[in-house]
Amino acid sequence: MRFIGSSTGVFMLPRKLYRVLLWVQGVYTLLTALWGLIDIDSFMAVTGPKTDIWLVKTVSVILVAIGVALLSFLWVQSDPLPAILLGLLTSAGLAAIDFYYSGREVISWVYALDGIAEALFTLVWLYLLSQRKVLQKT
Repeated sequence: MRFIGSSTGVFMLPRKLYRVLLWVQGVYTLLTALWGLIDIDSFMAVTGPKTDIWLVKTVSVILVAIGVALLSFLWVQSDPLPAILLGLLTSAGLAAIDFYYSGREVISWVYALDGIAEALFTLVWLYLLSQRKVLQKT
């Protein structure tokens, strides 16, 4: 499989990257969200104590929906913009929250690690947004 050098090859890299990112971010988001719902004790052992368990569970439910939505785009052939916007805005928002609050020691430093992952997702989504026209052709 060639990505560059043929008339269709240049379109394959963004498309493959798009599908890989949907899979990786979708699974990552789904698993981390389910963790807070399934085993709150181990979740808090890693992320630190929480006073509002209902809020952890509320955010988890929302993130489950986002993870499932990202994964569903793997089977939907349509304009990639909705998937790009969902992935980009979710990852950028979570990265900003992770870095802001972990930097102020409001939440555990472990959230900064999540922020790194979310920042990487954001960068790839920004690249894919710039390649949207190419993605629409495939």
